[in-house]
Amino acid sequence: MVPANCSRCGGTHSVETFPSINTALDPTLKARVRDGSLFVWECPYCGTRNLLKYETLYHDPAERLMVWLLPGDALPPAAVADAVKELDGYTLRLVREVGDLVEKVNIHAAGLDDVLVEMCKYVTRMELSEKQGSVVEAPLKFYKLDGPDNDLLFSFPQDGEMKVVNVGFHVYEDARGILGRHPSVRPEPGFAQVDAAWLGQYFR
Repeated sequence: MVPANCSRCGGTHSVETFPSINTALDPTLKARVRDGSLFVWECPYCGTRNLLKYETLYHDPAERLMVWLLPGDALPPAAVADAVKELDGYTLRLVREVGDLVEKVNIHAAGLDDVLVEMCKYVTRMELSEKQGSVVEAPLKFYKLDGPDNDLLFSFPQDGEMKVVNVGFHVYEDARGILGRHPSVRPEPGFAQVDAAWLGQYFR
């Protein structure tokens, strides 16, 4: 338990944190990460729901996925980073925000490749910018596959509300083809930060 201050009334309350999340030891945590509820606490004084930000290592042995949520610009300890590089078949990711952790877990739970999803977001952002006549700066977030054709649903904030855009699965397949022709577009071994900034070094 750690003390946390309410963003609205300033009241202090003790809340539970999870510095290490192993879904094999507690399967219920996976659902709470996927919907973000593991990082939300309700102030007992005014009822405001607050986002709790802290470092945690998410580990899903069944999906061979590790995601290190490390706020700020720090890097995982070198000894730990080197030790996990050799994990056979594991996807290792570094994220900075709770929303990025939630997204990575949802991407892998849907059976998708987060590199290809980033490519889809890049294409989608370009198309949205062309339609709107201005560059869409807001980050797109994948949250699920939808419908019989497995459309990718991305959300993004605009004009004070959340918008949703459907992206046909053919865009994902096109991205797979591009990646097949350019296999160098892959992160280095270890905890890689795969996001728009990372993809930007290949697509400008």
